[in-house]
Amino acid sequence: MTNPRATTPVLIVGAGPVGMTLASELARYQVPLRIIDKTPQRTDKSKALVVWSRTLELFDRGSGAKRFIDAGFKAHAVNFVAGDKTIGHVAMDDVESPYNFALMLPQSETERVLEERLSELGVAIERQVELTGFTMRADGGDAVLRHPEGREEQVAVDWLIGCDGAHSAVRHGLQAPFTGVTMGADFMLADVHMQGYPFPDTEIAIYWHREGILVVFPISPGRYRVIADLPPNGGEHPATPTLDEVQAILDRRGPPNLRASDPVWLSGFRINGRKVSDYRHGRAFLLGDAAHVHSPAGGQGMNTGMQDAFNLAWKLAMVVRGVVSGPAGDKLLDSVSPERSAVGEQVLKAADRITEIGTLHNPVAQTLRNVAAHLALGLAPVQHAVIDRMTEIAIAYPHSPLNGPHGASGGPRPGERVSPAPGQPPIGAGDTPRFTLFAEPTDAARDLTRRFATIIEPEIRPPLAKSGLWLARPDAYLACSAKDAQAIAAYLDNLTRDERSSH
Repeated sequence: MTNPRATTPVLIVGAGPVGMTLASELARYQVPLRIIDKTPQRTDKSKALVVWSRTLELFDRGSGAKRFIDAGFKAHAVNFVAGDKTIGHVAMDDVESPYNFALMLPQSETERVLEERLSELGVAIERQVELTGFTMRADGGDAVLRHPEGREEQVAVDWLIGCDGAHSAVRHGLQAPFTGVTMGADFMLADVHMQGYPFPDTEIAIYWHREGILVVFPISPGRYRVIADLPPNGGEHPATPTLDEVQAILDRRGPPNLRASDPVWLSGFRINGRKVSDYRHGRAFLLGDAAHVHSPAGGQGMNTGMQDAFNLAWKLAMVVRGVVSGPAGDKLLDSVSPERSAVGEQVLKAADRITEIGTLHNPVAQTLRNVAAHLALGLAPVQHAVIDRMTEIAIAYPHSPLNGPHGASGGPRPGERVSPAPGQPPIGAGDTPRFTLFAEPTDAARDLTRRFATIIEPEIRPPLAKSGLWLARPDAYLACSAKDAQAIAAYLDNLTRDERSSH
């Protein structure tokens, strides 16, 4: 039994953190959407555990970071331990962000906060609704949705977004290759209560043991996540550890007197490193685990997917709302893939590299690693580089097709993050995706904001260096800079011009 064909501008498939982040941003921009998920309820597992500084900054533009922080627990440092010696201590206090910490927040809580935000925006997740098939056209697509009682619904969509995980139905339907490898080791994950932790509850510990790696993340006082690599069991799936097996790993690889109890979640997993080459397929996009999966080392996976969503949301909103159209709209949306694919590639390689370093088993290689890490992590520039990358404030789009000229003296370069300024509202806040101009409030600058009122915030902010003008995108990355307003106007003309209407 099928219903008459319905229509929707944007259909988001998958209501995990990535899909809900995208829905929240699009709803903030007043873009009509539907979001579906085949599961009956949000996850009750801790799964992805960390929300990093850059993700919190981006949330500040819409739903606000406070609601996440209120639900989470702050970690302020990472310790590297080899044998019985701490060979590195990297603190996050100097991160140039209002959020100079790792927010430890179980995925179940992240999803709860996001779902509450969606409800405030009038968006209800349609659960137990499954995408069973679709076809794409040049101007949209046709999707078939199966409801829990077996009813099928035909939906015409302008845009189809796959946020439906590593086994993405959207990716399979697009026949997009998902290339990569599976690592040849099993891993153990345990969320447990624990006594005897030798560091403050606000610090993470990475133990490099001759037998393998042991990582301990604080979740809340007295509760921790433990991850360790194990020899492959030869089976189709890795084994779920028992509490006794977790304790045995802690006894061998951890410090003395660690005692685990009252497990909340025990699991085994294998690491896949896979990625699509293109995030855009005409009127369809792939985001999050549908586009990239990798080692959990560094805790970057969920954050990378959420930032995929932030990147797409403002661009898609500009197109749906008609701020840009035709070839100009295509150019804007075409930028999603090169920008986010480059970030995904960096995260995948970095996670693989961290995993390989941590799971070295050759004694000579282990000794060299420990000596090199001890020397490097004692250097302030190395510590800053490690933390800036971990907290994701170092993410940039240096090769973005949206980057304009860099004509001003000083300040960030096109594609680089524009740091939040104390006392100023977040760049890109509000219900309309607009660029932000940083300049002296001259007549020429004011004329820019009037001429491009649909795309620039009316308020001009203080310049980012001594002289010049800087234009920030709605996601707080620099678009371009110039010595005069004419160059900024040329950039915006080029960004918004529909070539079909200019001939």
